[in-house]
Amino acid sequence: MKLRGAVRWSLLGGLAWVGYAAEPAAGAGPASTSAAATAAEERPALATIAWLAGTWTLERNGRETTEHWEPLRGGTMIGLSRTVARERTVEYEFLLLRTEADGTVNYIARPSGQKEAAFRLVRASATEAVFENPAHDFPQRISYTLQADGRLVAAIEGPRNGQLRRIEFPYGRKR
Repeated sequence: MKLRGAVRWSLLGGLAWVGYAAEPAAGAGPASTSAAATAAEERPALATIAWLAGTWTLERNGRETTEHWEPLRGGTMIGLSRTVARERTVEYEFLLLRTEADGTVNYIARPSGQKEAAFRLVRASATEAVFENPAHDFPQRISYTLQADGRLVAAIEGPRNGQLRRIEFPYGRKR
């Protein structure tokens, strides 16, 4: 019994210490605590863009591009993209949408022949997802827009050769 009491005391002591450590610093009253909570609530959630799941295809200029996203599970959506021309894979990309510990959602891309790059979800709705990384060369923005007819327009944009460039990929859902 005394051992259990000692364990309870240690746990309670630990909890009291954690509670004390979590107290706001002097001068950081409830306003700053609520501001931090509001900022966390304003972060777009990965569940908001779960509509991206599925297989999307595009045929253009003798090339077929397929982008596939697995459904949201465990705080991630895993995707891949492959472009085939004349029965040969000419481009591919491994993709990951991940909710970080702080609630931020990142789009992590590993395109063929390039370094991995991460883009933060800055805007999300039932029809749009916008990811940005201003420090990346090109693209700096990746967006997905679900059209009223069920088509998906993916776009990459940013500065290239001194000019703003936008490339669109109009996908249809593969059935």
